[in-house]
Amino acid sequence: MPMRSISRREFIAVFIGAAVRPLVGRAQQPARMRRVGVLIGFPENDAFAQRIVAAFVQALGRVGWVEGNNIRLDYRFAAGDPSLFKTYAAELVSLSPNIILAVTPPAVAALRQETRTIPIIFVLVVDPVGQGFVQSLSRPGGNITGFSAYDAPLMGKWLQLLKEIAPSVTRVGVIFNPDTAPYAPMFNRVLEGPPRPSG
Repeated sequence: MPMRSISRREFIAVFIGAAVRPLVGRAQQPARMRRVGVLIGFPENDAFAQRIVAAFVQALGRVGWVEGNNIRLDYRFAAGDPSLFKTYAAELVSLSPNIILAVTPPAVAALRQETRTIPIIFVLVVDPVGQGFVQSLSRPGGNITGFSAYDAPLMGKWLQLLKEIAPSVTRVGVIFNPDTAPYAPMFNRVLEGPPRPSG
């Protein structure tokens, strides 16, 4: 069977669609309106954030969840602002949603501080075990689970590819904001590699 390439939008839709899978069995039941909180780490007007929202709504619709019909979606866009993550996490938890979708590590961290009981599904999170969000990938434990698209060892591979593409490169700089990229030190350790002997 020939391989088909998948667009970024389709990829996100698959991940987010899987994130709502716990609600699928309930979609056929004419029960009360369900509530889902969504904390996104990007600005509301950001094109990528809008694709996430569109993919999420589309994935929900494919399994019978229609906004305003049997599900209510409460979005918050933190725009990379640490204080907004905290504020919006508290707001979403106060709404008592059935489940919360957290997009980016700061969203998960803020929500984890607010609740240990409401289920949290994450996407676009790097090394959730290393960041302490879950106990393991196979058995996350607690109220947090989700999908990790890449991890720290992959950064080492990217550096290796860079060296193959541009062998004359001797220095690589990494810039990050520690307030919005708490996973960056893990990447830096991989990029720095083992200590070099001095002398």
